[in-house]
Amino acid sequence: MGTRLFGRLIGPVLINMRILPNLTRESKKIVYAGSNCTTIRNYAKSKDRGKDRKDKGGKVEINPTMMSELVPVDKLKGRCQNAIEKMKEDFAKNLSLRSTTGAIDTLPIKYDGKDYELQELAQIVRKNPKTIVINFSSFPQVIPDVLKAIHSSGLNLNPQQDGTTLYIPVPKVTKEHREALAKNAKALYINCRDAIKDIQNDYIKKNKKQTSVSEDLVFSVNKQIIALCEEYLNEAKKVYETKHNELLNK
Repeated sequence: MGTRLFGRLIGPVLINMRILPNLTRESKKIVYAGSNCTTIRNYAKSKDRGKDRKDKGGKVEINPTMMSELVPVDKLKGRCQNAIEKMKEDFAKNLSLRSTTGAIDTLPIKYDGKDYELQELAQIVRKNPKTIVINFSSFPQVIPDVLKAIHSSGLNLNPQQDGTTLYIPVPKVTKEHREALAKNAKALYINCRDAIKDIQNDYIKKNKKQTSVSEDLVFSVNKQIIALCEEYLNEAKKVYETKHNELLNK
């Protein structure tokens, strides 16, 4: 009688132990034996619970008041904006499709340590749709500086000198010319992008050297610096893409 009763009680446990042979102390599973069923309860380890609450990240909120504790926010913004403005100016001066009919007048010339526009130093005449004539009879000594500026301008111009006069053939706006200008636009954009990243890294490095404030504040402000500079990087990219599409006639 006692043996049969013991068999009824322990039998389901033995059966379930065959079904679940891999139960171990490490898995922290508790088996409750009953006459008809077995219940298994799993307890997640602390590190597993952490996996369920992973930080999926999100947009960093920029708090100028907090940032100003470590960073001159207006100066940071000004430096980033200046980098973008410089890129825009370079685009206007060097990448205009009307370079031979408009931008040549305002081409910047450095002479004797001072900055001038070409139209201030010479007489510019459009002889015909295919040729521009620049007369330096009243100021011939500036010609070498003008030639240097034209060749380094990226305007794809090839001036021919005859005494105190320059003859500039107007290049056709070919596909190759557009692609060359687009390539120059990308180079100028990369310069702008790198300048903004240098500004970002400059402030971050300075903050990491701070010893009189909490590490949490430094960490938070640096994340906001990255987020703020990212906004300017996106703005620079949009300006570049607009110019790129204009040059390629897209």
